[in-house]
Amino acid sequence: MVKFLDLKGVNNRFRNEISDAMERVIDSGWYLLGKEVGAFESEYADYIGTNHCIGCANGLDALTLILKGWLEMGLLQPEDEVIVPANTYIASILSITENNLRPVLVEPDPHTLQIDPDNIRRTLTPRTKALMVVHLYGRCAWSEEIEKIASENGLLVIEDNAQAHGCVFKGKRTGSLGDAAAHSFYPGKNLGALGDGGAVTTDDETLARTVRELANYGSSRKYVFDYRGRNSRLDELQAAILRAKLPRLDADNGRRREIAREYCQGINSSIITLPQLPENEESNVWHVFPILSPQRDRLQAYLRDKGIQTLIHYPIPPHKQKCYPEFRNMSLPITEWIHDTELSLPISPVMEPEEILAVIEAVNSFPN
Repeated sequence: MVKFLDLKGVNNRFRNEISDAMERVIDSGWYLLGKEVGAFESEYADYIGTNHCIGCANGLDALTLILKGWLEMGLLQPEDEVIVPANTYIASILSITENNLRPVLVEPDPHTLQIDPDNIRRTLTPRTKALMVVHLYGRCAWSEEIEKIASENGLLVIEDNAQAHGCVFKGKRTGSLGDAAAHSFYPGKNLGALGDGGAVTTDDETLARTVRELANYGSSRKYVFDYRGRNSRLDELQAAILRAKLPRLDADNGRRREIAREYCQGINSSIITLPQLPENEESNVWHVFPILSPQRDRLQAYLRDKGIQTLIHYPIPPHKQKCYPEFRNMSLPITEWIHDTELSLPISPVMEPEEILAVIEAVNSFPN
């Protein structure tokens, strides 16, 4: 059996470091908002290339806190429009609607599967105040054109960097390109905790302070509440574990790139569209390896019978979800095509050469 993601194998490589980290936290007697969180925030900010990092409970909270912070600062107003790719995970959109802002769903480029700058321009209105750039599948969605659009129209730019830890655009890491960025450390991410965790990165000192207070019940100091906040804190144990794993992130991303290259060179099927290998290999950290096929469901069943685990990212697009009936009549053909045909193959830094070969051979043997 080739697992889609062998989390046990991923984390076994860090067993000694994780054990040391856990002992350090237990021995400290301090479990929230302590030295481990502070140290991780400093180390991760240095890694991303921002002045500030604020730990929080998860990636959805990170997105939500950024938008709420801008509302509290008066940079956004309720019902302002936030442009967001239509083919994203639901969390991107939940963060917008939770803040009483209006998501504007934009079709992606069918070749890159990332948000299409031309479609961004077509959807701009006087109510458009922010743009959410989602680095989906671990591929950098940023471009000079997106930067130009944001600058020309005075848009706040938030990066959803949940799937792209370590990704690079022209020497700068994703998470440092926009006005603020949200990160998820869900266990299956390229940098994953042993539970939920998230962070906000930014160079904006006012936003950083506001987000930190909002994440701690809205409190600037104990029992003093400046905002109607929430409880969203990265705990000491997860911070210590993330500190243990961060130094190997670039090497693990490098291994993911090697596997992606082998897939692209080895898979040869007329009914499968492979993702593009970028000219700058650092612009994709391959959180997942997405292929597209009109026979997706048959292919997935075939691979399952061959002992190859796969996943679909994602079977139902956000505008077709029950929780958003107001979007149900929207026509987004590119997004719907992606969600109907996408299949993610196994990819992780602990895959063995024979497992990679088994995936390639099984895909190539699928009867057209």
